[in-house]
Amino acid sequence: MRMAQRIDGVVLLDKPSGMSSQSAVTSVKRLLHAEKAGHTGTLDPMATGLLPVCLGEATKYSQDLLDADKAYLAQLRFGIQTDTGDAQGQIIAEKSTAEVVDNAMAKSLIDAMLPRFIGEIQQVPPMYSALKRDGKPLYEYARSGIEIEREARRITIYSIKLLNVHWPVIDIEVHCSKGTYIRVLAEDMGHALGCGAHLIGLRRTMVGHLSLAQSASLESLQYSAPQILPVDALLQTLPELTVDDIQAKRLEMGQRVPCAVNIATQWANSLFRIYRSQALPQNFIGTADWRSGVLHPRRFISQRLINQN
Repeated sequence: MRMAQRIDGVVLLDKPSGMSSQSAVTSVKRLLHAEKAGHTGTLDPMATGLLPVCLGEATKYSQDLLDADKAYLAQLRFGIQTDTGDAQGQIIAEKSTAEVVDNAMAKSLIDAMLPRFIGEIQQVPPMYSALKRDGKPLYEYARSGIEIEREARRITIYSIKLLNVHWPVIDIEVHCSKGTYIRVLAEDMGHALGCGAHLIGLRRTMVGHLSLAQSASLESLQYSAPQILPVDALLQTLPELTVDDIQAKRLEMGQRVPCAVNIATQWANSLFRIYRSQALPQNFIGTADWRSGVLHPRRFISQRLINQN
């Protein structure tokens, strides 16, 4: 049996339908014989698309992508509601959509409805979700027939683009903030039209600045070496600072370091990517908060990356 090896970096996986995010991560870890792997936020088993898989030291920064914006391609079916809000659930209500006589009429109704879902809105998380109450995921309560009261959360939907109408099915593209449930969006749109709806397809195309176009399938990983992005690929939306070797060593030891540089107003009191000025194969050393001329260490890699493919 091949020994596990240290790999530090990020693999962008195109997750297949029917597989949990954790199972997908485990498959990547096994295929690459990596020592350590994790992901940056789950995709429902039904969903496909971009799942950044963190390897080795990159797992330290997976939390940073949890807060990133996302983009999805979604397919909605109107006239049918399910207990989960998607095609994996049981049908709980049906209503005729015959009043909408053709695709043109459907498009007109949907175009008129979409603006109410764009911008900052309130969304109630679904019962079938991994959110926890008293240490127990909500989906476990739901499977036992227990309904837990949930508070609405503020999310932001930056845009919804109507791509296709084959009534009672539509295809949309959604660009949204963290914490947005597309299943709930589908249900809410169904309520707005008065006929109910559920999600029948979902594909994630973007996480932060990372794109599905850069991703690889599990099948391709079996036959060819993947592109492994460097650890700091997760952090490219953060501003960067370069420090000298003495400053780098102090930060790596958890010490605060004075850093008298000119910081643009929008980056004051921000989190920065920190790079060592020496010309080493891997100059990235971690992240730090810059506050009033002082760098406060946040997360640093444990040692220089030795296996960056």
